[in-house]
Amino acid sequence: MLNTFRIGGIHPPENKISAGKPIVDLPLPKVATIPLGQHIGAPAAACVAKGDKVKVGTLIAKAGGFVSANIHSSVSGTVVKIDTTYDASGYKKPCIVINVEGDEWEENIDRSTDLVKEITMESKDIIGRISECGVVGLGGATFPTHVKLSVPPGNKAELLIINAVECEPYLTADEMLMMAKGEEILVGVRILMKALGVDKTVIGIENNKPEAIRHMTSLAANYPGVEIMPLKVKYPQGGEKQLIDAVMKRQVKSGALPISAGAVVQNVGTVFAVYEAVQKNKPLVERICTVTGKKLSNPTNFRIRMGTPIAQIIEAAGGMPEDTGKVIGGGPMMGKALVSTDIPLTKGSSGVLLLSREESERKPMQNCIRCAKCVNVCPMGLNPAFLMRDVQYKDWETCEKNYVVDCIECGSCSFTCPANRPLLDHIRMGKQTVMGIIRSRKK
Repeated sequence: MLNTFRIGGIHPPENKISAGKPIVDLPLPKVATIPLGQHIGAPAAACVAKGDKVKVGTLIAKAGGFVSANIHSSVSGTVVKIDTTYDASGYKKPCIVINVEGDEWEENIDRSTDLVKEITMESKDIIGRISECGVVGLGGATFPTHVKLSVPPGNKAELLIINAVECEPYLTADEMLMMAKGEEILVGVRILMKALGVDKTVIGIENNKPEAIRHMTSLAANYPGVEIMPLKVKYPQGGEKQLIDAVMKRQVKSGALPISAGAVVQNVGTVFAVYEAVQKNKPLVERICTVTGKKLSNPTNFRIRMGTPIAQIIEAAGGMPEDTGKVIGGGPMMGKALVSTDIPLTKGSSGVLLLSREESERKPMQNCIRCAKCVNVCPMGLNPAFLMRDVQYKDWETCEKNYVVDCIECGSCSFTCPANRPLLDHIRMGKQTVMGIIRSRKK
């Protein structure tokens, strides 16, 4: 029997329309708008000025603290301004705008496609290189990778888990990356194992990707200590705590980090970025992104430079259908509707989803009938109906006691609610408010 997590979960329609579509390089934008906050933590601080010439890979913003990440130019050209731009959250954030003039790369970056298997760096140097290259989690959370690899005192990593689940409907970027760069990913796994000092890795792949499972299993036979684990299809299995439960049968306690269960979890796209950083000295300046939708004429998996406008990406996939109701950054469950297609692609952009008006319309909200379906499907064992009530009454103390901060914002509750209640919207607002209260209390 295939492993899966034990609490909650749902089975939304998969809609993997772009599965099997090979990765295509998107043409360079004319202007790249590169946000300085492409990660969880403090925004990076610009270290270039208007008029400066940059190449692909030039450091343009330095990490603003330990929990932060460097930002590098994804294009070559001239810095035209330090400005602000809307990001996927709908808020204006600092950015660097670069006019694109060719495609000249920094000379110390190895641009060859030759596989480099020998790992010459020691653990400390590996983590340092990953930090220098601005690598963050590419599954959507964008947590700086060097921070995850810096295991806190008193903890020990027993197992490295690679998240190749891609449980979010529609998205296929990780699957196609495994098919195209499986060997590089496995070298990246060995790099992370050396950095953490662990001798075993499990790569979890949901069973709806049989070709990827066969391909990675065949390659992994030459990499001792690396196991490919097919998993039962269930959303949100890509959540860190859910994946640890599925693979190790261990629960991460409320408020605790995955390392408390002896695990470090990295997304498969992050692993490839680690390979390129350590073996090729290549900063994180591009990523694979699924552009998809039922009405889109050419759903595709693109390799895209950071800072490329979403509008250009949609145009390359056939253009926006006339009846488009929403453009979602990410997948339909955890993604957010974009306020504009002028928003640039960032490190956390795993997908762009176009929904028709019919698909994107919300049904009228009705009264809660206490059916407990939201409770049954919550993978964190919370009571979403009560949390929504707490938020509506602004009862932040009760909201905190009901563990709102533990919510992983997977959307399973809203998906299953027969009364069409916007549970996740309220819980997100409550979570942010309570986290702010907790931060103030600590100060």
